[in-house]
Amino acid sequence: MVGKRLSGEIMGYAELAGIRVGGGNPVVIVGAINVGPESFYRGSVVRSKAEAVERAGTMLEEGAHIIDVGAMSTAPGAKPIPTSLEMRRLIPVVRALVKGLDAPISVDTQRAKVAEAALEAGASIINDVSGLKADPKMARVISSFGCSTVLMAANERPGDAESIDEVMNALRDSLSICKLNGIDERKVVVDPGIGFGKGAEWDLHILANLGRLKNLGRPICVAVSRKSFIGRVLNLSDPGDRLWGSLAATAIAVLNGVDVVRTHDPKETSHAVRIAEAIRSAGARVKRSGEERDLAR
Repeated sequence: MVGKRLSGEIMGYAELAGIRVGGGNPVVIVGAINVGPESFYRGSVVRSKAEAVERAGTMLEEGAHIIDVGAMSTAPGAKPIPTSLEMRRLIPVVRALVKGLDAPISVDTQRAKVAEAALEAGASIINDVSGLKADPKMARVISSFGCSTVLMAANERPGDAESIDEVMNALRDSLSICKLNGIDERKVVVDPGIGFGKGAEWDLHILANLGRLKNLGRPICVAVSRKSFIGRVLNLSDPGDRLWGSLAATAIAVLNGVDVVRTHDPKETSHAVRIAEAIRSAGARVKRSGEERDLAR
């Protein structure tokens, strides 16, 4: 079973709505859907509550453990929508997902008012791509509800941290905000912020150096699914053509220590994740066995 329930202390783990991630637990898969037509990948967009529940249910059957829903695109060039529109799009869908599914619901928003309404509607995770920096009230909302959160590296805007050192510094700032506001660190997962217009070379650099983020002591989430760096490398302008590249990037991310994967394609992604995870585990076992033999000599 993926996601052991809490019982004791494991260094570096987090709880995402009761599911344990990191600390040696299996990689958790988050299925992503959007209720706004501006999403960079049209295949992720749902147009009604019923379609959202059906799509999310299929994702869970295909291997997702958590459903993440957003109503405002954060793709490069996308214009922010009014808070009132984000609420009208998002909250009815959250209520329908909570009622229709037996799985944790995560909400992708940077706005405290939207997060509060979503949590009141039954969501249990806030995915803030600003790392608590867009809205000064967000940290207090998360703290008061005691919910889990995924915080992405951001300096002044989502995903603008380029080098792995910038990513680490941005995430340290977000973790400091958590501490100042009484957010339980054991409910926090960090995200390096792949994409968001920083350029393919920086995205590849971050993926190659993901292991360094373990120094933060928090589980790591990545969202590489169908993003533009894959299109740049493979010369594929249509996100609909980027599945295979997404799977390759996901497998490498898991080998480099990722604990949570957000994807538009849970079935295919779960296969890539489990193979990469098995290779990672086998390597760790062989390393431990070799160390034990050395100590016995």
